[in-house]
Amino acid sequence: MTKLDKSVPIPLYFQLKELILQQIKEGSYKVGDAIPTEKELSEIYDISRTTVRQAITELVQEGWLYRVKSKGTFVRAPKIEQSFIQALGSFNDQILELGMTPSTEVLDFKVIEVPDEVAVHLKLAEGEKVIYIHRRRFADSEPIVMVETYLPYDKCEFVLDRDLVKESLYPILSEKNETQICKIRRFIEAVEATQYDIKNLNMTKGKAIQQFISIGFNHKDEPIEYSLARYRGDKNRFEIVITATK
Repeated sequence: MTKLDKSVPIPLYFQLKELILQQIKEGSYKVGDAIPTEKELSEIYDISRTTVRQAITELVQEGWLYRVKSKGTFVRAPKIEQSFIQALGSFNDQILELGMTPSTEVLDFKVIEVPDEVAVHLKLAEGEKVIYIHRRRFADSEPIVMVETYLPYDKCEFVLDRDLVKESLYPILSEKNETQICKIRRFIEAVEATQYDIKNLNMTKGKAIQQFISIGFNHKDEPIEYSLARYRGDKNRFEIVITATK
């Protein structure tokens, strides 16, 4: 057991927090395991329960632990960190970088008349055709996001010949200069899970969903892609970096 060092100016709650986090990352505490109670940790490390509570609270807030009333505190499966520093990176690339295995299930892939709201964003006239793609995407076989994508048929007809189970959409679109996505605009909101999410993402009622509306533009600033993605709030954490211009 590693002891806390009371002779250094580092707060004891922070030392305990880092120690528990290290034990989680090393596998001493596995996903679903209960950690010692506040009273036990207080006795083990000879510190106050207030200090223990502060460390545990921060680990809960950061998504490493979760509490169950009258049962204890347990190790949570780590959230998938997704960064929008490189906004054009594919889902598959980001999941692979995290050491997980990405996979995709195509639920629908067809040509339809453009819905009114989508027509506005893609600057299409009423009655024009779009390619509709409905996908469920996984990390290590666990569903984490549902995505509905619309592409203007006239520009993107060639996408219909591709296998979106094995290939990522953005690299396919980048094969043509006219359809390569060069800029993305995203709108983000937190919403409550619906029956759609409960069914498709193995969620329970009342859980949070992070909903992303994305519009992708080509080098001429023409809209090429409109997507609605619904991410499990309990399985994803998003980092959005804003760079100031001089």
